Amino acid sequence: FFQYANKLLLSDHATRLQIKEFARKNAANALSMANMVMGMASILSSLNGHHHAACWLVLIGYLLDLADGAVARRLNACSALGAKLDDFADFTTFGIATSLLLRTSDLLDNVLCICYVLSVFVRLCFFSSGIPFVYRGLPCIYSSAILASASLLSGGNLSVLRVITVAMILFMISQNFYPHDKILESQTWKKVVYAGGVAMVFCSPFPPACVYYLLWSSSYILFPTSLWSCKL
Repeated sequence: FFQYANKLLLSDHATRLQIKEFARKNAANALSMANMVMGMASILSSLNGHHHAACWLVLIGYLLDLADGAVARRLNACSALGAKLDDFADFTTFGIATSLLLRTSDLLDNVLCICYVLSVFVRLCFFSSGIPFVYRGLPCIYSSAILASASLLSGGNLSVLRVITVAMILFMISQNFYPHDKILESQTWKKVVYAGGVAMVFCSPFPPACVYYLLWSSSYILFPTSLWSCKL
C-alpha cells in the first residue's frame, strides 16, 4: 500500500510539474489567442450591425496585444510559434476587424477597407527596422485604437473615419521610425496608463473611456520619442 501510494504521489507531482511547465510556455500564446478571439468577435459584431460592441472588442484586443509580449519575456517563453500567433492575431483584430468598422455599401468605402487591410499586412510583414527597439512605420495596434475610439466618439461618422483611415494608412506604410516601448516592462507611469486602460474598459464604458484611449494612442504618434521611447 505504501509503495503504491508513493508511486501515486510521485506521479501526481510529475503531472503537476508538466502542467505548470505547459502553462508557463503557453501563457503568452493564450493571450494572443484571446486577442484573435476578440478580433473574430468584432468581425461578427460588425457584420451583424453591432457597431459599438465591435469597437470595444478591438480596444480589448489592444490591451491583450500589449500584454502578450511582456508575459512571454517575463516567463522566458518567447518562441517562433508565439511570434506567428501574435502576427495572425494582430492581422485579425487590427486588420480585418478594424477595417470592417468602416464598411458600408459604398464602393469607395469598400476600397478604403481593402487598402487599410493591405497596409496592416505590409506593416506586419516589414515591421523590422534593423535597429533594436525601433519599428519602421506606425504599429497597427495604435491606428486601430484611434479608429475605434474615434468611431465611438463620433457615433460612427463616416466623414471623420475616412479622413482618419487615410491618415493611418499613410502612417503605417511610411518609413518613419517609432519606438518599441515595452509598456509593462518600462517606467511605472506607463504601467499606470495601462492599468487605467483596463479599468476604463470595465468601469467606464462611456465617452471618457473613448477619450482616454484616443489620447493614449494619439500620443504615440505625436510624442513617440519623448514619451514612448524604450527606457527600462
